[in-house]
Amino acid sequence: MTVKIADLMAKRVLTATPHQTVGHVRGVMARNRIHSLPVVGPDKEPLGIVTTADLARRVKEESPVGRIMTREVTVVPAYNGVEVAARIMRKHKIHHVVVTHEKRVVGLISSFDLLKLVEGHRYVAKNTPTAPKRKRKAG
Repeated sequence: MTVKIADLMAKRVLTATPHQTVGHVRGVMARNRIHSLPVVGPDKEPLGIVTTADLARRVKEESPVGRIMTREVTVVPAYNGVEVAARIMRKHKIHHVVVTHEKRVVGLISSFDLLKLVEGHRYVAKNTPTAPKRKRKAG
């Protein structure tokens, strides 16, 4: 049985809009103890993502979050297997991937979610191939 992203993702995902202030977004993230927040448009389509790394930059609290967000937001469909999210995170060296369904944000999956899967032993790694045994020479 393959574990789907929808089975593992955070389904209660908070979002921001580009015009909300850095101060507002910083407060939302601190109160909810989260490290990233997808930035969405009017139809809940992903426009970007704000992470604690983005908030660490020197920027005025009154600035719109759209000014500091990462615009190249990486998304993955909810119906994919978790190995797809893991591959994306490893390839792009990121810790959060926005999960979509029909181009709308429906969740968020993080590297910690994937670690919980491994820790919970719900994921079983395939056996690695073994080297062929050498034949002895008759002699």
